[in-house]
Amino acid sequence: MSSAPAVDPARPFGRVLTAMVTPLAEDGTIDLAGAQELAAHLVDRQAHDGLVVFGTTGESPTISDGEQHAVLEAVLDAVGDRATVVAGVGTNDTAHSIEKAQSAARLGVHGLMVVTPYYNKPPQAGLLRHFTAVAGSTDLPVMLYDIPPRSVVPIEVDTLVRAAEHPNIVAVKDAKGDLGAVMETLARTDLVYYSGEDMLNLPLLAVGAVGVVSVVGHLVGPRLAELVAAVESGDLVKARAVNESLLPVYTGIFRGPGVTMVKAALRELGLPSGPVRPPLVDATPGQVDQLRTDLLAGGVAL
Repeated sequence: MSSAPAVDPARPFGRVLTAMVTPLAEDGTIDLAGAQELAAHLVDRQAHDGLVVFGTTGESPTISDGEQHAVLEAVLDAVGDRATVVAGVGTNDTAHSIEKAQSAARLGVHGLMVVTPYYNKPPQAGLLRHFTAVAGSTDLPVMLYDIPPRSVVPIEVDTLVRAAEHPNIVAVKDAKGDLGAVMETLARTDLVYYSGEDMLNLPLLAVGAVGVVSVVGHLVGPRLAELVAAVESGDLVKARAVNESLLPVYTGIFRGPGVTMVKAALRELGLPSGPVRPPLVDATPGQVDQLRTDLLAGGVAL
């Protein structure tokens, strides 16, 4: 079991985390060696102090429980002694989410991420019951993942206030885009916030987020660290300049599904990525050409 590096209690998962892709071989099977290589690259060369494994960008809905177990084990072996490894364990089935949480905890992950249950559209009372049940199934710190564009149902502020009463629920990855709700939640709870939407990294940091869980972090981790540091130091002029320099990168990666485009970028850079799994499809040659143009404008040459 790996021991995570010490982190600031005010930032329980670190400052700069990437929602890591799951590298696949060309036949669609899991590339465990590639997962270890990519994890080490992100931590050692891209300035990450944490990785979220099996979030949206990790293609969690199409990766089996056994495959997820193997990848988490591989990533922990590769970087678990020097980076916080957070396992995405949320599903739209509370019992299954608990099973995944307990399995990840036994492996030695350092934290859990639990997404809003998708497809079945639970009421707020159902969300609260789901989150607290999963959080209570282990002793690990939990980050809730609020992403209504995918889950349909947002986590309302009152629900977050109630969820924050659970000692293990300590953070929110926000991809809701409601800055007012973020500010209200921060005022009413001790929850810490992480930006889960790269285009909104700067405004979320400016209203009180402590870090990012990023997709573009695969490519520009040191610049994201610079952005976070600039906001923390109160240098908003520098923060705006860094953010502006990153806009073409944000645009390029999110012209299509983030995982599709970032896997294409990693492939061009000679880093482990592989194809995406159906029902997603890989980037077309035209999309890759546009991606090269966008990333070059943002200072990333493929």
